[in-house]
Amino acid sequence: MNLCKFLGLASFLVFTSAYAGGDAAAGKTTATTVCAACHGADGNSVVGMYPKLAGQHPEYIAKQLANFKSGERKNAIMSGMAAGLSPDDMANLGAYFGSQTPVLDKAKTNGPGSIGEKIYKGGIPGLGVPACASCHGPAGAGVPVQFPRLAGQHAEYITTQLKAFHTGERANDGAKMMRMVAAKLSDADMDAVADYIQGLR
Repeated sequence: MNLCKFLGLASFLVFTSAYAGGDAAAGKTTATTVCAACHGADGNSVVGMYPKLAGQHPEYIAKQLANFKSGERKNAIMSGMAAGLSPDDMANLGAYFGSQTPVLDKAKTNGPGSIGEKIYKGGIPGLGVPACASCHGPAGAGVPVQFPRLAGQHAEYITTQLKAFHTGERANDGAKMMRMVAAKLSDADMDAVADYIQGLR
Protein backbone atom coordinates (compact mmCIF):
# COMPACT_ATOMS: atom_id res chain seq x y z
CA MET A 1 0.00 0.00 0.00
CA ASN A 2 1.50 3.36 -0.99
CA LEU A 3 1.76 6.30 1.41
CA CYS A 4 -1.18 8.22 -0.07
CA LYS A 5 -3.53 5.27 0.29
CA PHE A 6 -2.30 4.46 3.80
CA LEU A 7 -2.75 8.00 5.12
CA GLY A 8 -6.06 8.39 3.33
CA LEU A 9 -7.31 5.14 4.84
CA ALA A 10 -6.58 6.46 8.33
CA SER A 11 -8.78 9.51 7.71
CA PHE A 12 -11.39 7.35 6.03
CA LEU A 13 -11.72 5.06 9.03
CA VAL A 14 -12.24 7.99 11.38
CA PHE A 15 -15.05 9.57 9.38
CA THR A 16 -16.81 6.81 7.44
CA SER A 17 -18.91 5.47 10.30
CA ALA A 18 -20.10 8.95 11.26
CA TYR A 19 -20.90 10.27 7.81
CA ALA A 20 -21.77 7.32 5.60
CA GLY A 21 -25.27 6.90 4.24
CA GLY A 22 -26.55 10.46 4.23
CA ASP A 23 -30.00 11.34 2.89
CA ALA A 24 -29.61 13.27 -0.36
CA ALA A 25 -33.24 14.45 -0.34
CA ALA A 26 -32.83 15.95 3.12
CA GLY A 27 -29.53 17.49 2.07
CA LYS A 28 -31.13 19.14 -0.93
CA THR A 29 -33.29 21.34 1.30
CA THR A 30 -30.28 22.80 3.08
CA ALA A 31 -28.21 22.97 -0.09
CA THR A 32 -30.79 24.94 -2.06
CA THR A 33 -31.68 27.34 0.74
CA VAL A 34 -28.36 27.87 2.53
CA CYS A 35 -25.48 26.77 0.29
CA ALA A 36 -26.78 27.83 -3.12
CA ALA A 37 -25.74 31.47 -2.93
CA CYS A 38 -22.04 30.55 -3.06
CA HIS A 39 -21.89 26.98 -4.33
CA GLY A 40 -24.88 26.88 -6.67
CA ALA A 41 -28.09 24.95 -6.02
CA ASP A 42 -26.58 21.83 -7.60
CA GLY A 43 -23.07 22.39 -6.27
CA ASN A 44 -21.72 23.91 -9.49
CA SER A 45 -20.41 27.24 -8.29
CA VAL A 46 -19.93 29.81 -11.04
CA VAL A 47 -17.61 31.99 -8.96
CA GLY A 48 -13.95 31.00 -8.97
CA MET A 49 -13.35 31.63 -5.27
CA TYR A 50 -16.06 29.17 -4.22
CA PRO A 51 -15.45 25.46 -4.81
CA LYS A 52 -17.62 23.27 -6.96
CA LEU A 53 -19.14 20.59 -4.74
CA ALA A 54 -21.08 18.63 -7.36
CA GLY A 55 -19.74 15.11 -7.71
CA GLN A 56 -17.45 15.43 -4.71
CA HIS A 57 -17.08 12.39 -2.44
CA PRO A 58 -19.80 12.66 0.25
CA GLU A 59 -17.43 11.68 3.06
CA TYR A 60 -14.98 14.39 2.03
CA ILE A 61 -17.68 17.06 2.12
CA ALA A 62 -18.85 15.86 5.54
CA LYS A 63 -15.28 15.87 6.87
CA GLN A 64 -14.66 19.44 5.68
CA LEU A 65 -17.90 20.63 7.27
CA ALA A 66 -16.93 18.94 10.53
CA ASN A 67 -13.50 20.58 10.33
CA PHE A 68 -15.06 24.01 9.73
CA LYS A 69 -17.36 23.49 12.72
CA SER A 70 -14.55 22.39 15.03
CA GLY A 71 -12.17 25.11 13.85
CA GLU A 72 -9.64 22.61 12.53
CA ARG A 73 -10.17 24.24 9.12
CA LYS A 74 -10.42 27.99 9.43
CA ASN A 75 -12.77 30.12 7.36
CA ALA A 76 -14.97 32.75 8.95
CA ILE A 77 -17.87 32.27 6.54
CA MET A 78 -17.85 28.47 6.49
CA SER A 79 -17.29 28.17 10.25
CA GLY A 80 -20.46 30.18 10.75
CA MET A 81 -22.36 28.13 8.20
CA ALA A 82 -21.28 24.83 9.74
CA ALA A 83 -21.80 25.87 13.36
CA GLY A 84 -25.41 24.73 13.49
CA LEU A 85 -25.01 21.54 11.44
CA SER A 86 -25.35 18.13 13.07
CA PRO A 87 -23.38 15.10 11.84
CA ASP A 88 -26.56 13.97 10.07
CA ASP A 89 -26.88 17.36 8.35
CA MET A 90 -23.28 17.07 7.14
CA ALA A 91 -23.84 13.55 5.87
CA ASN A 92 -27.00 14.66 4.09
CA LEU A 93 -25.25 17.58 2.39
CA GLY A 94 -22.43 15.26 1.35
CA ALA A 95 -24.92 12.79 -0.11
CA TYR A 96 -26.77 15.52 -2.01
CA PHE A 97 -23.77 17.29 -3.51
CA GLY A 98 -22.05 13.98 -4.20
CA SER A 99 -25.04 12.88 -6.27
CA GLN A 100 -24.99 15.96 -8.51
CA THR A 101 -23.33 16.06 -11.92
CA PRO A 102 -20.29 18.35 -12.04
CA VAL A 103 -20.04 20.95 -14.80
CA LEU A 104 -16.56 20.65 -16.29
CA ASP A 105 -14.35 23.51 -17.42
CA LYS A 106 -11.28 24.10 -19.58
CA ALA A 107 -7.72 25.04 -18.76
CA LYS A 108 -6.69 28.48 -19.97
CA THR A 109 -3.14 27.63 -20.99
CA ASN A 110 -2.11 24.40 -19.25
CA GLY A 111 -3.30 21.69 -21.59
CA PRO A 112 -1.41 18.62 -22.86
CA GLY A 113 2.36 19.00 -22.63
CA SER A 114 2.16 21.95 -20.24
CA ILE A 115 4.02 22.51 -17.00
CA GLY A 116 0.72 22.02 -15.18
CA GLU A 117 0.25 18.60 -16.75
CA LYS A 118 3.83 17.59 -15.94
CA ILE A 119 3.39 18.49 -12.27
CA TYR A 120 0.00 16.81 -12.05
CA LYS A 121 1.08 13.58 -13.72
CA GLY A 122 4.73 13.38 -12.74
CA GLY A 123 5.32 15.76 -9.85
CA ILE A 124 8.66 17.57 -9.57
CA PRO A 125 11.16 14.79 -8.83
CA GLY A 126 14.07 17.14 -8.17
CA LEU A 127 12.13 18.80 -5.35
CA GLY A 128 10.54 15.66 -3.98
CA VAL A 129 7.07 16.69 -5.13
CA PRO A 130 4.92 13.63 -5.89
CA ALA A 131 2.50 13.48 -8.79
CA CYS A 132 -0.93 14.85 -7.88
CA ALA A 133 -2.36 11.94 -9.84
CA SER A 134 -0.95 9.44 -7.36
CA CYS A 135 -3.58 10.48 -4.81
CA HIS A 136 -6.21 12.30 -6.86
CA GLY A 137 -6.25 9.94 -9.84
CA PRO A 138 -5.10 10.43 -13.44
CA ALA A 139 -8.38 12.10 -14.41
CA GLY A 140 -8.84 13.97 -11.13
CA ALA A 141 -11.67 11.79 -9.85
CA GLY A 142 -9.95 11.30 -6.50
CA VAL A 143 -9.49 7.97 -4.80
CA PRO A 144 -12.86 7.38 -3.15
CA VAL A 145 -13.23 8.14 -0.40
CA GLN A 146 -9.79 9.04 0.84
CA PHE A 147 -8.87 11.88 -1.52
CA PRO A 148 -11.10 14.59 -3.03
CA ARG A 149 -12.21 14.87 -6.59
CA LEU A 150 -10.37 17.72 -8.34
CA ALA A 151 -11.43 17.47 -11.99
CA GLY A 152 -13.04 20.66 -13.25
CA GLN A 153 -12.50 22.54 -9.99
CA HIS A 154 -11.98 26.28 -10.31
CA ALA A 155 -8.30 27.12 -10.76
CA GLU A 156 -8.71 30.14 -8.49
CA TYR A 157 -10.00 27.97 -5.66
CA ILE A 158 -7.25 25.34 -6.14
CA THR A 159 -4.55 28.02 -6.10
CA THR A 160 -5.98 29.58 -2.95
CA GLN A 161 -6.00 26.22 -1.16
CA LEU A 162 -2.46 25.37 -2.27
CA LYS A 163 -1.24 28.70 -0.94
CA ALA A 164 -3.09 28.10 2.33
CA PHE A 165 -1.41 24.70 2.68
CA HIS A 166 1.92 26.32 1.74
CA THR A 167 1.72 28.84 4.56
CA GLY A 168 0.11 26.43 7.04
CA GLU A 169 -3.05 28.53 7.19
CA ARG A 170 -4.91 25.37 6.18
CA ALA A 171 -3.81 22.45 8.31
CA ASN A 172 -6.56 19.82 8.18
CA ASP A 173 -4.66 17.44 5.91
CA GLY A 174 -3.80 14.02 7.30
CA ALA A 175 -0.12 13.67 8.30
CA LYS A 176 0.57 17.14 6.84
CA MET A 177 0.56 15.59 3.37
CA MET A 178 -0.65 18.63 1.43
CA ARG A 179 1.36 21.03 3.55
CA MET A 180 4.55 19.13 2.75
CA VAL A 181 3.73 19.11 -0.97
CA ALA A 182 2.62 22.75 -1.22
CA ALA A 183 5.64 23.97 0.73
CA LYS A 184 7.82 22.91 -2.22
CA LEU A 185 5.73 24.59 -4.92
CA SER A 186 6.36 28.06 -6.28
CA ASP A 187 3.49 30.41 -7.04
CA ALA A 188 4.01 29.68 -10.74
CA ASP A 189 3.84 25.92 -10.09
CA MET A 190 0.59 26.34 -8.17
CA ASP A 191 -0.98 28.46 -10.88
CA ALA A 192 0.05 26.01 -13.59
CA VAL A 193 -1.19 22.85 -11.89
CA ALA A 194 -4.41 24.58 -10.78
CA ASP A 195 -5.12 25.63 -14.36
CA TYR A 196 -4.48 22.07 -15.56
CA ILE A 197 -6.80 20.66 -12.89
CA GLN A 198 -9.54 23.07 -14.00
CA GLY A 199 -9.46 21.42 -17.42
CA LEU A 200 -9.35 17.82 -16.19
CA ARG A 201 -12.21 15.60 -17.20
